[in-house]
Amino acid sequence: MAELLEYKCPNCGGSMEFDADAQKMKCPFCDSEFNVADLQQMDAGLDAQKPDSFEWNCTQTEEWGADDAEHMSVFVCKSCGGEIVGDDTTAATFCPYCGNPVVMTGRLSGAIKPNFVIPFKLDKDAAKKKLRDYIGKKRFAPSDFKSENKLEEIKGLYVPFWLFDSDTDAAVSFEGTQVRKWSDSSYDYTETSYFDVFRSGRMRFENIPVDGSEKMPDDLMESLEPFDFSQAVPFQTAYLSGFFADKYDVPMEQSIGRANERVKVSAQNTLAATATGYVTLTPKFTSVQVQNGLAKYALYPVWLLNTSYKGEKYTFAMNGQSGKFIGNLPVDKGKLAALFSGLTVGVGAVAFLLGLLAYLL
Repeated sequence: MAELLEYKCPNCGGSMEFDADAQKMKCPFCDSEFNVADLQQMDAGLDAQKPDSFEWNCTQTEEWGADDAEHMSVFVCKSCGGEIVGDDTTAATFCPYCGNPVVMTGRLSGAIKPNFVIPFKLDKDAAKKKLRDYIGKKRFAPSDFKSENKLEEIKGLYVPFWLFDSDTDAAVSFEGTQVRKWSDSSYDYTETSYFDVFRSGRMRFENIPVDGSEKMPDDLMESLEPFDFSQAVPFQTAYLSGFFADKYDVPMEQSIGRANERVKVSAQNTLAATATGYVTLTPKFTSVQVQNGLAKYALYPVWLLNTSYKGEKYTFAMNGQSGKFIGNLPVDKGKLAALFSGLTVGVGAVAFLLGLLAYLL
């Protein structure tokens, strides 16, 4: 009996007690009841779940060879500190991250050479058209944002990514809920039932991307995903002709934590998809073991425009392979003022106009 008292309630974590009348374990805190055999089975499942273990091989990369590096230049932005790489035909230019002039500091050396590159599939004209169409739908965007000079500032940039492959064993304990609703002549009723759900399996992940650039926000790059790695080719410097490549400033070893997080979330989602019939499914405990982990280095194509307007920074970015894009634009307050000038409206009309503005913006 003393051993039974050591069970923790699966619902609230409180210490459970044996109820002699019901012949079940009962939680005095939330009144949950469980059969002893069920609790023993749950404990056995949890005991079988090992602590997380991630093993990555980070030795599959090499530094630039002397012949390659001889024809590559490094440009450094004095404003934001960004480093970009160009071939020996690249002249002085502007930083794709902040728009300020960059200066060439010398030849490339001491950096890891990419294993793969996804070449640009969409050219600058396609990126300008996408941006032009996007701006054209924004009634209150400043007029100078629609100028051809502004569109010409968009640049093709290869963004560095660390890619992670692995075989993964995962086990997840979920809390699942099912909801039943009914009514009578007096009341509406909702009954929520809670279940312990366990799933485990082995899965293979390939090319899990982790952004290797501090200057390129992770959420921005993840918004541009996915990139189709089946179109990747072994890296050659010729692919950089006419484009820039961001020199990674997040080493592979520092990217492993993000890779572990993405593997864990992906494993949870994969296993959750096998448990059907629940309204919600919340992970309570996850065990992940990564074997045969392999890391490699690739460049992904992005069309990028970073610009400032009245002290605020605005970004337009487009996946150079698929055309998927994100962007934010400033609002011309003069155009907004013109919309309201001469109008005398009630509170309801103001609310309607504000809603309309939100839609248009």
